[in-house]
Amino acid sequence: MTGTVLITGANRGLGLEFVHQYAAAGWRVLACCRDPGRATQLSALATKSDGVSVYPLDVTDAKQIRTLAETVEDTPVDLLINNAGIYGQRDADFGNTDTSRWLETLRVNVIAPMKVMEALVAAVVVSRRRTIACISSRMGSIGDNTSGGSYVYRSSKAALNAVAKSAANDLKERGITVVVLHPGWVRTDMGGPSASLTVEDSVTHLRRILDRVSLRDTGSFFDIDGSIIPW
Repeated sequence: MTGTVLITGANRGLGLEFVHQYAAAGWRVLACCRDPGRATQLSALATKSDGVSVYPLDVTDAKQIRTLAETVEDTPVDLLINNAGIYGQRDADFGNTDTSRWLETLRVNVIAPMKVMEALVAAVVVSRRRTIACISSRMGSIGDNTSGGSYVYRSSKAALNAVAKSAANDLKERGITVVVLHPGWVRTDMGGPSASLTVEDSVTHLRRILDRVSLRDTGSFFDIDGSIIPW
């Protein structure tokens, strides 16, 4: 089954690969990024595929979120992928956390996905698949944290997980499935060149999970292999 997918942070890394794979599978793709004029690879994909449309979206800009929602309000969105995110302060060790950088990471990784969900829920609920996926990280798992450190990134992903879990509960009665996905350690700008997975492999696995999730899975935190990660 195909449909319409809306992807945030679609200009590079996992987001760009989501666009590529869903377009190749015959989906209509609404690809969102901060600066379409500089997103050369994404623009090239859109030029080659009639099914890909590109929209400007800084996920921290409330006005742009509203504009996007108004633009797509007549388009049922089968799958919303909250992919946009940042690592934030990389040297955020105990005693070395920067407040302003921490707050900015929370704005991008936690508040923005919530506001995107709120703005686009009307488009999701009228679709056939009615699915929302938030790209998180195993580093956001409190139960799996045995090494400490990375206070900024860990806390932002743990907070995103909490937001998604609450949304899963609140939206279940409307038939909307909300899941959290760990993409693995991926060779992106964030993951670095030593990571174990290519973006192609990661997105292929994530799409397999998304192909089979249903309302019974709402509120689940999936690992790249489809297993459940502890909160």
